[in-house]
Amino acid sequence: MTARQRPTPLLDRPGFLLSQLGFYSAGLFTQRLSELGLHPRHFGMLIHLATGEGRTQQQLADSMGIHRNVMVGLVDELEHRGLVERRRHPDDRRAYALHLTPDARTLLPRAERIADGHDRDMCAPLDTTERATLVTLLTRLAEHAGLSAGVHPGLQE
Repeated sequence: MTARQRPTPLLDRPGFLLSQLGFYSAGLFTQRLSELGLHPRHFGMLIHLATGEGRTQQQLADSMGIHRNVMVGLVDELEHRGLVERRRHPDDRRAYALHLTPDARTLLPRAERIADGHDRDMCAPLDTTERATLVTLLTRLAEHAGLSAGVHPGLQE
């Protein structure tokens, strides 16, 4: 780099800004969910399960693109908390179907209100059109990066 060339300021780097906001948002969301005794990975898992109860652990792992061992650990944690139960699958005696418990059905709407508030706070300076545009642009970037829709990449490790 010559004396005339200056490095690009971090504030002009989309990658830096996305990372900065992602770190801030993740930390704040984790803190907010902690009042319910939940971690964001638990919230995400409950949301995915709520959209299709009765699937096997393997089916859910496949649909989320996460390793089956990660899935087993998450289900174990949620089962220990009394939020998920394994039942024998009606079509496959060797498999378990996953279901939300009544406690999860009570907790999930509270967690969703926290997530809604978090989204409102994070996007407070944006109007409705700008927020929709932001979601569209971020979705396009996530697709371009090959990320699984609706699944945090931290779960795939």
